[in-house]
This record gives sequence, structure tokens and C-alpha cells, in this order.
Amino acid sequence: MSMLDQINSPQDLKKIPREELPKLALEIRQLIVDVVSKTGGHLASNLGVVELTIALHYVFDVPNDKIVWDVGHQAYTHKLLTGRRDRFHTLRQHGGISGFPKMSESPCDAFTTGHSSTSISAALGIASAKRLNQENAKVIAVIGDGSMTAGLAFEGLNQAGDIHKDMIVILNDNDLSIGPNVGALSSLLSRTFSAKRIQDQKKKMGEFLRNLPKIGQDAYHYAKRAEESFKAFVTPGMLFEAFNFDYFGPIKGHRLDQLIDILNNIKNIDDPVLLHVTTQKGRGYAPAEKNPVYFHGVGCFQVKTGNKLSCSTAPSYTEIFGKTMVELAETDDKIIAVTAAMPEGTGLVKFSQKFPDRFFDVGIAEQHGVTFAAGMATEGMKPVVAIYSTFLQRSYDQILHDVCLESLPVTFAIDRGGIVGEDGPTHHGLFDLSFLRTLPNMIVMAPKDENELRRMLLTAINHPGPAAFRYPRGTGANVAIDEHIKPLPIGKGEVLTEGKDLLILAIGTSVTDALEAHQILLEKHIHATVVNCRFVKPLDADLICHLAKEIPHIITIEENLRQGGFGSAVLELLHDENINNLQVKRLGIHDTFVEHGPSKLLRKKYGIDAQAIVSAATLMIP
Repeated sequence: MSMLDQINSPQDLKKIPREELPKLALEIRQLIVDVVSKTGGHLASNLGVVELTIALHYVFDVPNDKIVWDVGHQAYTHKLLTGRRDRFHTLRQHGGISGFPKMSESPCDAFTTGHSSTSISAALGIASAKRLNQENAKVIAVIGDGSMTAGLAFEGLNQAGDIHKDMIVILNDNDLSIGPNVGALSSLLSRTFSAKRIQDQKKKMGEFLRNLPKIGQDAYHYAKRAEESFKAFVTPGMLFEAFNFDYFGPIKGHRLDQLIDILNNIKNIDDPVLLHVTTQKGRGYAPAEKNPVYFHGVGCFQVKTGNKLSCSTAPSYTEIFGKTMVELAETDDKIIAVTAAMPEGTGLVKFSQKFPDRFFDVGIAEQHGVTFAAGMATEGMKPVVAIYSTFLQRSYDQILHDVCLESLPVTFAIDRGGIVGEDGPTHHGLFDLSFLRTLPNMIVMAPKDENELRRMLLTAINHPGPAAFRYPRGTGANVAIDEHIKPLPIGKGEVLTEGKDLLILAIGTSVTDALEAHQILLEKHIHATVVNCRFVKPLDADLICHLAKEIPHIITIEENLRQGGFGSAVLELLHDENINNLQVKRLGIHDTFVEHGPSKLLRKKYGIDAQAIVSAATLMIP
């Protein structure tokens, strides 16, 4: 029996002698690589925290003590040590365990996470509540260096240092968030002033001072007394000491003996403590060590080579977006690209290489990125803000107040719109159509395929006000790409098929489902008009109202929450135009959070695929 097979709880872990723990770490790494190669997932970040996680559970008493994992894409070892080893092979599979901490999944998951920089605030709230309840427990927040670029992390640090709550913050410093970290703070947290370098400099300086004639020994002692002041200015500790945290580190994050010793030492400190740990992302698996950015979030791959397993040759929407940005920027030097720590994920790497002066990675700071783009727009630039739908939610106020209020020409390229699959409820982009279409001056679009995406990008850039278009994760429809990009007339849809029995109004990739349903319905002698509406706002009022007067049976379909989405916009339009005696069925996500699982399965389960359209149509038209 392997060592890991003997662990069903953190209490079992504590029975293992400390000298045997490195063997356990090796077993855990092998299992994580094996499972993720089959399920996909966040590999490099999890391989980097194996020893740290073992040490935390070896020293602290979970679930009485609470560990809050920032973002949560480094919690696989935590799951293995907290009773989920037997289910680990179901990672990210529908009905299996989540790829992120989830309170409803285990009492050992102190907080449900999925977005960055929330751990310190959540941990402080837990620690404050425990103090009020007079509970004796430690609360630990584990946050990566990339997440420290977000303002929310500093808001939590600021309050924690002010009210002196008993908590520990562990800064996992690996010089990488998803892509390489950016910004002055990230530079401060880098290994520029590593412990070894400082120690070497101190030794050389000490020898030099001692050898000075007559005054050498006195000079050496004076320098020693000034050492703490010196360290405060050349190590990251000065930042956290300013927040009233007791700072320790940096220490190596793969030395279990050192980690356990220092955690035992600091767990009895009553004041806020920050432990700075340096780790290697992708540790223990050569392909991930070599390319930690690619293996941050990866699909299925061959363990031996690290090569991905994929048979699709069609380009992804993200790739098409990135290529189109380069193409348009070659003839328009006002086009600017802005992203939030995800140049690879948003397809902007080639843009950043070709136009480095016009590319801005703001770090994990979506709010800042939007307002930064607004500032550029006031000076005649054409900023394109490329952010995943789920992360754009964090900058709602900035979109409303800093962009839409003055109708500034900022383009929002919203990747991962709709269901994204195995990453689950924290990552599905199911709310953007609803929260964006309510904003005055905002134009909202969704392309039916990758060629239309190109046209929408140009349309948005040419528009003198704010415009957003959302597109899905994964490969496109592999349609022909127009050599020359033509902008779309704003607020105009297109009729794809004509029929007198049923009107299907579709937006985005749901257009493909509508066309498939159209073919099936023909076999049932139901003839449908299918409209690619293209615009959620403004709707093509003339076209929709004209067709609604002719065809009273209407189905709307969208890969978005029904509340306030595309279907709601159509209902509002029909009501405002006093078009009555209609039968309207809205297909979309009902009032719920969608779990993780294959996108095709989830779309069927929640009734937003072609068969759902057919079923709705046959009920309308017996």
C-alpha cells in the first residue's frame, strides 16, 4: 500500500514520521500528473505547493483551523489530504469533485474560491467571527504573488493590520500568476534580493570591515546594528511590516523540514503574520517546469511527453481574435490592447510582441484595467480590453461610471462567454449579456462564428462609444474567413432561414443550434424563420417587430442567464411596441449557478441546445 493510500484525513497525515514526508510528496505529484493528464486542470500551480500543503496540514488542525486558498487552483493536494483521495479521479468531471475549493464539498474547504485575491479578506472575516464566538482556532490565507497585484488583497491586509486579528497570510512566491507577473510590486517580490544573495553580500562586507585598520571591529559592529534597517529596505518585508504584519521569510517552499519548523514557530503568534515562501511552479514534472504558463490550465496530455491530446484543427475564437487584433493594428496605430495578467489566455501574445508599446498587461487588476483604458480613450486612443467574462464582472462599476457615463470609445472583447465546462460556476460566463445591456451608451454583440467575430471587433473599434462583444471558449465553426473585414451595421440582424410557422431569435453561438433545430423541425413539417440577431443592444427592432406580427410563435435562445438577458430584451421590445397575442418561449439558463462538466452535457441539461429548441417548438405547434 502506498503512503497516500493510508491518508483519509489530516489526522492520518500527522502519523507519518517527518522524514517520510518527502516520499509522500513524490506520490502526490505522480498522482496529480496522472489524473490531470486525463481530466485536464490546473497542473503547474498545484505541483508548486505540494510541500507547502503537506506542511500546513501537518502543523495545523483542519477543519478546526481554517485554510483559505486564494483562487483555489492550487488545492489538489489539499483535497487529497482531506478525505477526497478516492474521488480524485473524478476531478472536474460532471458529478465529481470540483477543481476549486468548495464549502459544500467538504468541511475542510473553509471558503469557496475561484477568482483571485479574495483569501485575505475572507480569512480576516473568519478570524474575526471566531474571535467573537470565542473559538480558539488559527486561520491561514494562502495567496500567490500574482494575486497580490489586486487591490482587494491590500484592502484585506490594511484592515487586518489595523485591527490586529490573529491570522497568518502565506505568500506563495513563484514569480508567476498565470503569465509572468508585471508591475512594481511583482518586481519587489521577485528573487532580486534572495536570501542567498543578501547573505553573500553580508559576508563580503563583514570581511572587508573587519580588515580595516584600527576601526575595523567597531565598524563591523556598527554595521550589524544597522542590519535590520538595511533589510527593511532591500527585502519585501518592508511592505508587509508597513501593514503591521510580522514578516518572516523568504524561505524555500520545497524544504518540508524548514516549512514545518517555521509554521510551528509562528502558529502561536497572536498578531497578524505574513510568511513569504518561494516555490517553483510545475515542480517535479519536467514539461511543466519548462513551460509553467502552458501547464497552468491544461487539457488532456501525454504524461511522457507533455504533448496535448487534441484532434481539432479548427482555430479557436481566441486565436482568431488575437490574429485580427494584429491585422487591424497594422493599419491603425491608435489601437491599444489591454489585458489583466492573461496575454496567453486572451490571445494577445503576438500583439504584445509586434506592438510592445501598445500592449498593456495591468496584472490581476480588472478594475484598474478598465479605468486605465478609459483614460487612454480620452486622449484619442482606441483601447481594446480583453478579459474573460467571469473576470469582467469584477469591474462592473468601472464600466458603468468610468466608460459608459461619458460614452468613451472602449472596446470590450469578452472571452469565455457562456458555459466554459469543467472549471464550473466560478468561471462560466453566463451573466455578461444581462449586466452589460442595462448600461446606457453600451453596445452589446455576440458573433455566430469566428468570421463574424472579426467583423464585430472592427465594428466595436470604429464605434465612437463603448462596445462589447462576447465569444465562447474553444474552437470555432471552422467557417471561411473573409480576406477583408467589413464592419456590421449597428443594431441589424440577419435572416438565415424563412418559415411561417415559427420565429427563432438566436444570439451568438446559439445560432448554430437554431439552424440545427430548423433542419430537424422541417422533418416534422414545422417551418421556422431563424434570425441571427447579432446585437443584444440595440436590438433590430424593425426586423423583430415585423416578423413578430407575421409569426406569433417565438423562441429566443441564448447561452446566458434568462433574467435580464437577450430574451428579456426581446420581451421588453415587444411589450413596448404593443405587439400582443404572441406565444414566446425564452430558452436560457434558469435562476441557478451551473456546475462543472462537459459543455455539451451542460447545455443539454439546462435546455439551451438544438433539441431544447425542437422540444419547445413541438409544444407550441402540435
